[in-house]
Amino acid sequence: MQIRYHHAIGEIPAAQWDALFDTGYPFTRHAFLAALEDSGSVTAETGWEPEHLVLYDDAGVPCAAAPHYRKHHSYGEFVFDFQWADAAHRIGCSYYPKGVSAIPFTPSGGPRLGARDAASKTQLAQALHQTGAQRGLSSQHILFAQAEDASALGEAGFLLREDVQFHFRNRGYANFDDYLAALSSAKRKKIRRERRRVQEEAGVRFRVARGDALDDAAWARIYALYAHTYHVRGQSPYLREGFWQQYGRAAGTPVRVILGERDAEIVACALCVQGADTLYGRHWGCSEEIHSLHFETCYYQGISYCIDQGLARFDAGTQGGHKLMRGFEPVLTYSLHWLAEPRLHEAVADFLQRERAVIESGRERLAAEHSAYRQPESEAAGANAR
Repeated sequence: MQIRYHHAIGEIPAAQWDALFDTGYPFTRHAFLAALEDSGSVTAETGWEPEHLVLYDDAGVPCAAAPHYRKHHSYGEFVFDFQWADAAHRIGCSYYPKGVSAIPFTPSGGPRLGARDAASKTQLAQALHQTGAQRGLSSQHILFAQAEDASALGEAGFLLREDVQFHFRNRGYANFDDYLAALSSAKRKKIRRERRRVQEEAGVRFRVARGDALDDAAWARIYALYAHTYHVRGQSPYLREGFWQQYGRAAGTPVRVILGERDAEIVACALCVQGADTLYGRHWGCSEEIHSLHFETCYYQGISYCIDQGLARFDAGTQGGHKLMRGFEPVLTYSLHWLAEPRLHEAVADFLQRERAVIESGRERLAAEHSAYRQPESEAAGANAR
């Protein structure tokens, strides 16, 4: 088995890379990663230096691979380790560069270890663990891994970290009203009121368009709105315009754009990517402040689209206690970590053990006590009796 790190995804034939990953998950596909690099969104200059790990068999054919980057900061990851970096500094260690196996700017769980069989996946997990220190990395971090990958990485010596996201699960709803009927009366009324504010009172109308069906003018407007969400915070957009030109407008692209329009002008948009059974909501933008516009554009339109298209799930991104009251449910996410400095690794292991207990009990409590969905009649009756 030969281990090789590639400094550009373009060094690896697309067909060979894609053959190792789940075709239903869009973000590990060669086209997505290539657009990040080709557009200049992901480069050494932006702090994401590509070092994609590939294992080759004796015939020189890739049998396992992982998207991988040498990171010079911790931004754009959404699994926060700034305190770990500070602890490393206090004991006289350099935390950067570190190794990150993740999808840049994309906090959505999915495959991180692509492999043609279980044995190759095990070897890939071990290679990530063993080659980190050899390459001058302080640590290795595999972010938003699916459960199967987390298991293989745990066996290779990585530490498990959990967190909570909020996803919408389609229970076979016939339409949006059918979904609303499953919610408690208070939550149902709140959502209807928010939708009226946007669609009736503000007069914004919505449609969903494929990225390859939109013209130059529409894409220019969409990117301007997306970039505005960063500019108001004094930041530069993570994704450069060339990314959307290459990936969002490619024939057959999985990009779906939710457009909020008024008087033929786009006033809001949400940029989403459609997988085999999941809609991934990634970015949004708007030109004016309208009450509840964010909820309508980024949540309710996505839920409606999932129901109409028969998709099983809507992953609308990170954060989101406010998602809970709108029908999203708490799910666990998994990240794996190894640190070369033994003292730091031990301290992080102790911290993560305690953190997992809090995360897991918190997720259970949220699901049980703060769900937006109606309780079964027997449970409701019992609650009232108590």
